[in-house]
Amino acid sequence: MKYIYIIVTLVFIAWAFVEQTNEHPNIWIQIVGVVLFFYGMMRLMSKVPSNKTADTPTNSPDKDDK
Repeated sequence: MKYIYIIVTLVFIAWAFVEQTNEHPNIWIQIVGVVLFFYGMMRLMSKVPSNKTADTPTNSPDKDDK
């Protein structure tokens, strides 16, 4: 499924770039292509796990900062 998202996302951004090369590009086609590209990237990045662990507190001062 991940590979399908990658292919579809690349097709959407290619579609937006090809539309830009026209003599009179349609701005709405470019906007839709870029929005769909970002949506595809959001779907792809949601499957990547975070590097941060839940064990370490984020806003606690260090022991050496007293």
